[in-house]
Amino acid sequence: MNTINHTDFHFPGQKSVYKGKVREVYNINDELLVMIASDRLSAFDVIMPKQIPFKGQILNQIAFMMMKETEDLVPNWLLASPDPNVSVGKLCTPFKVEMVIRGYLSGHAWREYRDGKREICGVPMPEGMKKNDQFPEPIITPSTKADDGDHDMDISREAIINQGIVTEEDYKILEDFTRKLFQRGTEIAAKRGLILVDTKYEFGKTKEGEIVLIDEIHTPDSSRYFYAEGYQDRQNKGLPQKQLSKEFVREWLIEHGFQGLEGQKIPEMSNEKILEISNRYIELYENITGKKFQKAETDNILTRIEKNVTDYLLR
Repeated sequence: MNTINHTDFHFPGQKSVYKGKVREVYNINDELLVMIASDRLSAFDVIMPKQIPFKGQILNQIAFMMMKETEDLVPNWLLASPDPNVSVGKLCTPFKVEMVIRGYLSGHAWREYRDGKREICGVPMPEGMKKNDQFPEPIITPSTKADDGDHDMDISREAIINQGIVTEEDYKILEDFTRKLFQRGTEIAAKRGLILVDTKYEFGKTKEGEIVLIDEIHTPDSSRYFYAEGYQDRQNKGLPQKQLSKEFVREWLIEHGFQGLEGQKIPEMSNEKILEISNRYIELYENITGKKFQKAETDNILTRIEKNVTDYLLR
């Protein structure tokens, strides 16, 4: 099955291209950004050797829908989606922080808690919590990227402001937007029988100086979901939660001795494992959107994208 690993397009008005872990972003005339969601899989800040069929389409289409469902709350960068794997929006200067917000003690926060820490990013965590318990109220635990973009690092609100990464005035807006988006995301998930456990948001500034939501939102790569039905019963019995997120990939890698640490080897993913991961992504898409997933044509996937984007830019 054809997947998108790398792209090398030359669109009308193209000035540059930035290649991230899973997305490739084309600058058009310093006015627009064409963001292409590849099928690459990243975990522990490492790109896996094999791609996941339809992953890029799933991420792009969930993010597009969620942007539309939150634009009344928070302005965003998005203008159009001319292809299932592509979003086009306003060129923005990104803030160098990711706004992570957590409603439950899971994932990275749980691993820190399990190891005895009771504070994350300067935010205290209550004693006596179990894995996947709900926090008394959602906590914001930002991360910042190293200059090479390879490593996400925990950072406190105070450090962000004191180091001049974001001004205090702007940071207050980022916090406000983050809480509003998480509340809306929680409501959307609840309508579909899901719990939005935690997520991250990224923001940027337009040329006009407006702070807007950028990148993706409420996707399985940026968020963690539990099934609401049976959540409390599983907690009471100390059972694992039934979840829809990329965490199952991380857990599988950990079981096979890989956490992205120096000297560790990425375990081989069989074709069956690749298909299983793809099906899990489709499952989340259908649960969070309430719609049947329609697989896009993949016979000539790069040709399809190039035509759709070029037609949009030249219209």
